[in-house]
Amino acid sequence: MTRTLLCLAFAMAIATATTAQADGDHAPIGRAIKDVPLFDAHIHYKEPAWEPYPVKSVIELMDRNGVAMGLVSSTPDEGTIMLWEYAPNRIVPELRPYHGNAGSGNWTKAPGMEEYLEERLAKYPHEGIGEFHIHNLDPTDRPLLQKVTAMAKKRSIPIHVHSGADPVHLLYELEPSLTIIWAHAGMSEPADVVETMLETYPTLYADTSFRERDILASNDQLDPHWRRILMRFADRLMVGTDTWVNGQWDNYSELISLNRQWLALLPRETAEQIAYKTAEKLFNRKVSMDQIGTK
Repeated sequence: MTRTLLCLAFAMAIATATTAQADGDHAPIGRAIKDVPLFDAHIHYKEPAWEPYPVKSVIELMDRNGVAMGLVSSTPDEGTIMLWEYAPNRIVPELRPYHGNAGSGNWTKAPGMEEYLEERLAKYPHEGIGEFHIHNLDPTDRPLLQKVTAMAKKRSIPIHVHSGADPVHLLYELEPSLTIIWAHAGMSEPADVVETMLETYPTLYADTSFRERDILASNDQLDPHWRRILMRFADRLMVGTDTWVNGQWDNYSELISLNRQWLALLPRETAEQIAYKTAEKLFNRKVSMDQIGTK
């Protein structure tokens, strides 16, 4: 969708949301969503982005879109540290295991991974481990995953995992008191599975990156099942953009507009909770529009 069409759709949705009723007597936040700060819970600043998108330009992109703060992990971790050092008031760093030849498909098999994670966690103030992928359940990965969950538990920080439901079950089996952020709210898992997982695990959070088109039934209406999830579990949901390739940075403004489009259809309390208050609670931060224009 072009920027013009997306902006038009957003404007139409906001106008509709302003007059519609979202939850009984609770009117949707509508146009006022534009004044709500966002916490982007799924940012990557990978090496291919460093030259076309210098750190200053990333923060400027956040400023232009009312993104007060973001959770950042990168391949390699140096990208996250560059952003955090430039704008520590705006960046919550988390440690992604990917570096060198270790990527999404083989990081659990990479030599020295445990030592690498321990060294980076000791050196920098990472507030999460991830986002990492678990594509399938391999029994030989269990010892390393046990160590990763122990690292997170010891530091009282969440794990950010891109997976289906089964690996989440495994991680909670390894450490029942773990806090997990489920990337993309399960990505391709059906809404009923997402709802059941959130019911089952009180310390399971999720970012909604790449689920925007599932959440929106149309430009001005939420999918009924997703709306129920948003209303029930707002205190464990966060928005995200997933800037995993430069094309996502190119379209950052459109991605933020799309998130504001579906947030506009929710009551103010619910919209604000998902937009930034869940992140405030999870990371013990104050998120505010006053951060815009600061570092």
